[in-house]
Amino acid sequence: MQQKVRFQIEGMTCQACASRIEKVLNKKAFVENAGVNFAGEEAQVTFDDSQTSVADLIKIIEKTGFGAKEKTDPLPAADDGAVHIGWRLWLLLAINIPFLIGMTGMMIGRHDWMIPAVWQFALASIVQLWLAVPFYKSAWASIKGGLANMDVLVTIGTAAIYLYSAYMMFHHRSMAHDGMAHVYFEAGVMVVGFVSLGKFLERRAKKSSLNSLSLMLKLTPPQATVQREGAWVPLPLDQIRIGDLIRANHGERIAADGTVESGSGWADESHLTGESNPEIKQAGSKVLAGALMTDGSITYRAQQLGSRTLLGDMMNALSEAQGSKAPIARIADKAAAVFVPVVVGIAILAFALTWFIKSDWTTALMHAVAVLVIACPCALGLATPAAIMVGMGKAVKHGIWFKDAASMEAAAHVNTVILDKTGTLTEGRPQVAAVYLAPESGYSEDDLYRIAAAVEQNAAHPIARAIVAAARARMLSLPETSGAQTAVGAGITADIEGIGAVKVGKADYAGLTLPAGLGEVWRIATIVAVSADNRPVGAFALADTLKADSKKAIGRLKAHGIEVYVMSGDHPGTVDYTAAQLGIDRAFGNMSPRDKAAEVQKLKAAGKVVAMVGDGINDTPALAAADVSFAMKGGADIAEHTASATLMQHSVNQFADALLIARATLKNIKQNLFFAFFYNILGIPLAALGFLSPVIAGAAMAASSISVLTNALRLKRVKVD
Repeated sequence: MQQKVRFQIEGMTCQACASRIEKVLNKKAFVENAGVNFAGEEAQVTFDDSQTSVADLIKIIEKTGFGAKEKTDPLPAADDGAVHIGWRLWLLLAINIPFLIGMTGMMIGRHDWMIPAVWQFALASIVQLWLAVPFYKSAWASIKGGLANMDVLVTIGTAAIYLYSAYMMFHHRSMAHDGMAHVYFEAGVMVVGFVSLGKFLERRAKKSSLNSLSLMLKLTPPQATVQREGAWVPLPLDQIRIGDLIRANHGERIAADGTVESGSGWADESHLTGESNPEIKQAGSKVLAGALMTDGSITYRAQQLGSRTLLGDMMNALSEAQGSKAPIARIADKAAAVFVPVVVGIAILAFALTWFIKSDWTTALMHAVAVLVIACPCALGLATPAAIMVGMGKAVKHGIWFKDAASMEAAAHVNTVILDKTGTLTEGRPQVAAVYLAPESGYSEDDLYRIAAAVEQNAAHPIARAIVAAARARMLSLPETSGAQTAVGAGITADIEGIGAVKVGKADYAGLTLPAGLGEVWRIATIVAVSADNRPVGAFALADTLKADSKKAIGRLKAHGIEVYVMSGDHPGTVDYTAAQLGIDRAFGNMSPRDKAAEVQKLKAAGKVVAMVGDGINDTPALAAADVSFAMKGGADIAEHTASATLMQHSVNQFADALLIARATLKNIKQNLFFAFFYNILGIPLAALGFLSPVIAGAAMAASSISVLTNALRLKRVKVD
C-alpha cells in the first residue's frame, strides 16, 4: 500500500545535498517518488509500506550523510521564529576584526595596520582547526555519501590557504625582501567568517520570513475562557475539549471551530477566507479557530480542535505544498548535480594555466581558491523553493490553497479558463421564479412542490436546495422517499409510496416538453422538470443572480490575455444570458460532465493551457482533465479532492487572484534562477582570471544567497490586480 511520509532533514548546506538525497531515494524500487526541498529542509517520500518502513527510509537518508526525523504532528511546533547568533559565530566574527582592520590599512597604504604574522597564524589556527570543524564534518559526510557539496569547496579552498601560508611562514621567511613571509591567513579566516555569516543570514531569512506557518500559529490564542462546573475559567488551549462552551469577547480570537450558542458580534475570518469584511455571528452561526472578534461577545460550543480545525487543515496543507517541488526546479537540480565537480575542475585548470603563464604558484593558488570560494550552488538551490514558499503563503492569505508547487506553476501558464455557471459565476442560490403544471396531470401546485422537494432533499445542488426551501416556505409536509439514485448531470430519482418513481431534473430526463409562449423567464431561467410514474407533472423556472464580483473578475482575466469560457448543464438560453451580462463570448449550455471533459481535452489539443473552475460532482471529470483545476470550499468533496487548488470563497475574483499570484511567483523564480546562474557564470571566470581575491569571493558567495532570498521576499509586497 502506498504511504506518504514527511521528514525534517538536518545537515543540508546546498542544493547538491538535496539532489543527492533525492537521487538515492528515487533509485529504490519501493519508493514511488521522493522530493527534497532545500529551502524548507524537508523531504516528502511516497513509498510502498509492504516493502519498507519509515525507520528504513531514515537509515537510507542517514547513510547519505544527513539526519532525518519523521514529521508526525500535522501542525509545526510553535516558536518565536527567531534564529540567534551562536557563540561560535560571535567568536569567528571577533577574530575577523583585526584582519578587517589590516585589510583596510593595506588598501590605503598602511601595511603596519596588519597584525604580526605569528598572531595571524595563531588566530587562523583557531579558526581553521576549531571553528571551521563544522565545515570539515559536513564536507566529509558529503563525500562519504557520494557527493560533493558547497562545504567541500570551502574546506578545500580555506585549508589550502592555511597550509600554504603556514608553509611560507616557517620555511620561506628568508625569501621575502623584508624578512616577512608572504602569507594569506586573512583570506582563509575571512572566507570562513563571510560564509558562516551568510549561512546564518540565509537560515534566519528562511526561518522567520519565508515561512507563513509560524505567523498562522500565532492566530490561535494560548488560552480561552471556558465554562466548567457553572463558572467561567481561563484554560490553556490543550485543556479545552470538544463540547466545551467557550466565551469570546471583543478583541479575542476564537480557539476552536464551533457553533454560536448565544450572543452576537462580528468576526474577522480573513486568515482563512481572504475576505477582509467581518462576518456577523449570532446563535447558530459557525465560527472558525483563529478568527478575531472585532465587536460584540459570543458563547460558542467547540466542535473541532487543533489540527482538526479548518485553520489546522490549512496549515497542514500549506506545509505540504511548500515542501513540494515545482517542475521548474529541475533546472537547478540538474545544475547542482554536476556543479561542485565542474567547479573543482575549473579551479584546477585555473591553477595550472596561471602557474604556466605567470610561473608563480602563489598567484595560481589564489586564483584557484577564489574559484572554489565564489562558486555558490546555494543560490541555485534556493531560487525555486524560496519563491514557492513566499508565493504559497501569499496565496493562503488571499484564501487560496494550492495542493503543491506543481499546481502553482501550472496555474502560472494558464491562458484559457473554463467556468461553471451555477455557484461559480452566480450566487448559486436560485429562487423559483415561475411554475408550470402539465395539463391533466391531476396535481396541484402544492403537490408539485411537495413531491419535487421530497426527492430533491436527497441532492446537494443549489437548485435542489432552492426547491426544498420554497416548499418549506409554503409550510408543506414532505412525504418519505426511498431508493434515491442520481443520474450525474441529468437529475435524481426516488420512490414515493402511493405515487411511484418520481424524477426531478432536466426536461428530457423527466420526459417533459414545455409548450411555446410561456414567457421570457422560461427562456433565461434554469428549468427543473418533474415526472411521476413516467408521466410529466410540471416544471419550475429558477432564476439565479450574478455574484457581485463576477463581472470584475472576468474583466481582470481578459485584461491579462486569458480566454474565458462558460460551460454549464443549464439550458443554453440561460447560459447565453449569463455570459452576455459578463461580456463572455464563448458560452455553452446543456453540457454533460462528459461534454465538459471532452471540451477541455479539445482545447488542450489545440495548445491551450486550461484551468477549470467548478464546485459540483458534475464538474469532476472536467476538473480532472484540465491542466490545473480549482474547486470551491464547501462544494462537493470529490470536486475538492480532484482539484489542484481550493478557493475558500465561492468567488471567481479569488480565482483571478490565484492565477496572478502564480504568475508573479513564476516570474520571481525565473528572476532568481537568472541571478543565480548569472552570478556563477560571471563570478567564476573573474575569479579564475584573478580579478577577485578569495576574500572578496567569499563575501560575494554569501551575498548571492541573500540576494535570492531578498528577491523572493519581494513577492510579499506584489500587488494582485
